[in-house]
Amino acid sequence: MHFADRLNNVETSAIRELFKLLGKPGIVSFAGGFPDPAMFDVAGIQEASNKALTEEPGGALQYGATEGYGPLREQLSAFMATKGAKDVAPDNLIVTTGSQQALDLLGKTMISPGDKVIVEGPTFLATIQCFRLYGAELISAPIDANGVRTDELEKLIAQHKPKFVYLIPTFGNPSGALLSLERRKQVLEMAVRHQTLIVEDDPYGDLYFGEAPPPSLLALSPTVPGSRELLAHCGSLSKVLSPGLRVGWMIAPAELLAKATMCKQFSDAHTSTFAQATAAQYLKAGRMPDTLKHVRKVYGERATAMGKALKRELGDAIEFTQPQGGLFFWARLTGANGKTKDAGEFAKKAIEQLVAFVPGAPFYAANPDLATLRLSFATADVAKIEEGVGRLGKAL
Repeated sequence: MHFADRLNNVETSAIRELFKLLGKPGIVSFAGGFPDPAMFDVAGIQEASNKALTEEPGGALQYGATEGYGPLREQLSAFMATKGAKDVAPDNLIVTTGSQQALDLLGKTMISPGDKVIVEGPTFLATIQCFRLYGAELISAPIDANGVRTDELEKLIAQHKPKFVYLIPTFGNPSGALLSLERRKQVLEMAVRHQTLIVEDDPYGDLYFGEAPPPSLLALSPTVPGSRELLAHCGSLSKVLSPGLRVGWMIAPAELLAKATMCKQFSDAHTSTFAQATAAQYLKAGRMPDTLKHVRKVYGERATAMGKALKRELGDAIEFTQPQGGLFFWARLTGANGKTKDAGEFAKKAIEQLVAFVPGAPFYAANPDLATLRLSFATADVAKIEEGVGRLGKAL
């Protein structure tokens, strides 16, 4: 078969390839980026789906508007208001099949072959694959514990004049980094200064363990005149409620939303109306605050346990910043005491010890740091975390 040329720009996910090795019995996996199924509010979702079928079965089971199910758009508008974005009207957003579809729609609507797009180094692997599929030349902006380095980002914007800049400011995947308030304002200011679209991906912003993070770029945008017209914000219920619902959304300028809606119509007509109606009823019932309180507590305990275990078992052979939220540790092998600095080599040895993680190299659009790795603490309880990190110590 002669496949489309665009497929030459992408390759199979290294993470999915790794998952093929995870079938061994007894393995402890820190590899996935999934929420823990034990965190799902099954009773609440069941109640919401029953209400959706009882109160408006036609709306829940029929074809729907491409932009999204009206009651859900209203609930998402109210949900965003609780997070500081108080001026998001229902028609300022479209519902997407997970935030992953929002990124795909941005690729379809914004990227022509050869266009430059700036991403963080490292960044979400699926974003790299998605944008490359549409022919983007990806430029990597360096990050530190406080998120993207805005001094370097502005130089790259001035040099490359990208179609847009893609950022995960709050507890990014894989970095776990939290963009500081000062840098958030700087990002919005440079968007206006250079008239460059900023894409804010925010699937983890509600998963903080202590103090709440700074406001999202979207919530801050009223403080920087002109920035709202240069900002697209992607949200999701996958990490806080259920990935299986596949409910995400995109908030963007009207012209971009119109183009994205047109492209979505070609793709799937609309996100599942049943899933949307269920999500709308769940948000309407007011269960989300208690759900978030619970998952923050559990994930916070697991993150603390993993940080302590890594220091105890691997010592100065590994360095990391303790995450303040999200689902991930981003770590770097130091090579101390003659230990390996190659995370790919370490991953193979770890599998032999029945523990898995993801090497960091695939998360870079350019110039990968081969010493880096991502560990997820989401799906293992504290005992499993301590057991798994102990195995990492033996592997190293």
